[in-house]
Amino acid sequence: MFESLLDLVTESSWTYLALFAIAALDAVFPLVPSETAVITAGVLASSGGLELWLVVLSAAAGAWLGDNTSYLIGNRVGTPVARRFFAGERARHRLEWARGQLDERGAIVILLARFIPGGRTAVTFTAGLVRYPWKERFLPFSIIAGSVWAAYAALLGYLGGKIFEEKPLYGLLLAFGIAGTVALGYEAIRRWRAAD
Repeated sequence: MFESLLDLVTESSWTYLALFAIAALDAVFPLVPSETAVITAGVLASSGGLELWLVVLSAAAGAWLGDNTSYLIGNRVGTPVARRFFAGERARHRLEWARGQLDERGAIVILLARFIPGGRTAVTFTAGLVRYPWKERFLPFSIIAGSVWAAYAALLGYLGGKIFEEKPLYGLLLAFGIAGTVALGYEAIRRWRAAD
């Protein structure tokens, strides 16, 4: 079954466009499995079915578009959302805290959020909501974050596929295991630091 799926995906010229669309949608709708798609495409690239550089480029471009779309949504609809959901004192305090975190650590917050499903949407939307400077700060940070994320996921799949060349499904499982460990490790460190 995996081999027939492999043939279907690698024979289609639409694969890169689909990868772009999945990465873009995931930044706005966090239920779309972009990491899964990019890692899988990396595994397929390891067997020669896809071009690794096109996998990275498609995923990165989709991530850039998605992150900036989420920012734009936060920026455009942010005022009514802020009035509705951030009217109380505690809520306004949280919004000010988010603004302060972006002002102090914008690059690292945007970069790390890209690796957390759902986190990227929250950060990019909030950046637009608090009017974080787009051209000077958000745009370059989102390009770096999307590029690093796409290369990481694609190379993870690619290396897993190369290690298990005869059994690409094992390579896929290894890549998912590593990606999951990284995400859980980050979350554990974040919770540990928050407890201090």
